[in-house]
This record gives sequence, structure tokens and C-alpha cells, in this order.
Amino acid sequence: MLNNIGLPGLLLIAVVVLVLFGRGKISSLMGEVGKGITAFKRGVDDSKKELDDSVTAARDVTPEEEKDKA
Repeated sequence: MLNNIGLPGLLLIAVVVLVLFGRGKISSLMGEVGKGITAFKRGVDDSKKELDDSVTAARDVTPEEEKDKA
């Protein structure tokens, strides 16, 4: 059903949305979407950093002297 919309259909939908909600409401909504995307990216980066830190902490930390005795 959505395969046949095309550019004129998308422009019509955009105009209808603009008329219904107004420019101010749409710009504030897009600002909130941008903040959400930024927060999501920050969360993903923090998770990666935390995972890397836990992998680093799990490495073998046996002193060299004890490794030589074994």
C-alpha cells in the first residue's frame, strides 16, 4: 500500500501535517526528537565504555613472580 505514495504524496502529507500542527509545534517536536537521539547515542557510548572497562578489569593481573613459579 505504501509502495505507491511517491514524491507528490509525501509532499501532500507534509503540507497537511504543517497545516494541522503549525510550524512552531513541528519545530519543537523535531527538537525533542533530536534530544532523544543524542541521549540514545550517549547511552550507547556509555554502555560500550562500561563494557570495555569490565573486560579490561577481567584480564589476568597475577604478578610476574607468581607466573614464573607456576
